[in-house]
Amino acid sequence: MDQTLINRIVEGALLASSQPLTLAQLKDLFPEDEPAPPGSIERALERLREGCQDRGVELVEVASGFRYQVTAEVHGWISRLWTERKTRYTRATLETLALIAYRQPITRGEIEQVRG
Repeated sequence: MDQTLINRIVEGALLASSQPLTLAQLKDLFPEDEPAPPGSIERALERLREGCQDRGVELVEVASGFRYQVTAEVHGWISRLWTERKTRYTRATLETLALIAYRQPITRGEIEQVRG
């Protein structure tokens, strides 16, 4: 198996995975009858890391494996994709929270008694 194909397989797996992949998980991608040559997955990871030098993403090793992540210099722009909505509380929830805040400790029965 040539190194170019191994690079593509590792890159595709890292992009498709929703969580970091360990070296063992990457090695398990290859069948037992045709395993990746020793050190080829590590070389693929290093080449992918080098290929990200001038891009907006980087390949990093975290405690749980390897993953692609956005670089720090473009994070400010990319974070705008995930806008957080302001939490809206109902009137009943706000009344309950106010009772808890002003009359701690309070039981559920006492809350229901005050709210009627």
